[in-house]
Amino acid sequence: PVMHIAIVGAGGIGGYFGARWIQAGARVSFIARGAHGAEIRVHGLRVTSALGDATVRPHHVSADPADIGAADIVVFAVKLPDAEEAAAKLKPLLRPGTVVLPLQNGVDVVDMLAREVGASAVAVGVAQISARIGSPGVIEHVGPLARVRFGPLQPNQADAMQALHALCQKAKVEADLLADPRRAVWEKFVFLVGLSSLTALTRQPVGVVREHPEMRRLLRQVMAETAALARAEGMALDEAFVDAQMAGADRLPPHVKASMLGDLQAGKPLELPWLAGAVVRRSEQHGLNADANRFVAAALAPYVHGAPKA
Repeated sequence: PVMHIAIVGAGGIGGYFGARWIQAGARVSFIARGAHGAEIRVHGLRVTSALGDATVRPHHVSADPADIGAADIVVFAVKLPDAEEAAAKLKPLLRPGTVVLPLQNGVDVVDMLAREVGASAVAVGVAQISARIGSPGVIEHVGPLARVRFGPLQPNQADAMQALHALCQKAKVEADLLADPRRAVWEKFVFLVGLSSLTALTRQPVGVVREHPEMRRLLRQVMAETAALARAEGMALDEAFVDAQMAGADRLPPHVKASMLGDLQAGKPLELPWLAGAVVRRSEQHGLNADANRFVAAALAPYVHGAPKA
């Protein structure tokens, strides 16, 4: 039987990988709202990419999960501010054996989904891609990187994760099937908290941030505090890991900025509470100092719900 994948959130991540899986012959349904969902329903989903443009027809597109029914895998790829609301509506997509795979930023999502659907259903992964909704029905993929890394958190999820990995290979999507996917989540988190915090705080791309000695020191401190939290939560990320993340920041094209800065400049809500904010919240539970992240979270707090009103 053809695998049925339901994707919650047809933005850059869900839209891009979903389109590639459709090209490889999978049955893919999207839970998508508004003008974007309507456009996909009528004209299909268009992807523009250095790896090849595509226009695909999803199996089903609806704002209501009940219209779509049970899937083999549910890919959870909504923006963090919408995550709780979306998670509460997942039930119609599930049957015994369905695996829910979050491909989201942040380290809170597994616990949050487990509360809604039970830990036995929740795997985890990360997407490494720069993509966004360019206009309704269109996903713009920027640059050549499009990788997905995922794996089971429970033994009963192994078959579904292997099947998804096989589908990625068929779709020519770069994919890593991981024995310890939580580690990949924390590794990405350390880098992302640094990049999002410092580009949003300065309203500048990474090229400006890394050239200034004090900004560079703050970037490193934000990452080091996040790595210390990872250690407290069972991931062995040492100082050499933080050095490697700084080297990674040095390799980025100078114009790169985190999506959180884009949201800030557009007056949209920020993912801050799930990034630097989450480092502060979780560090407190472990008795750790997270002063740099606390400073970032405080300085950007007025913008969390969008442009502040005087």
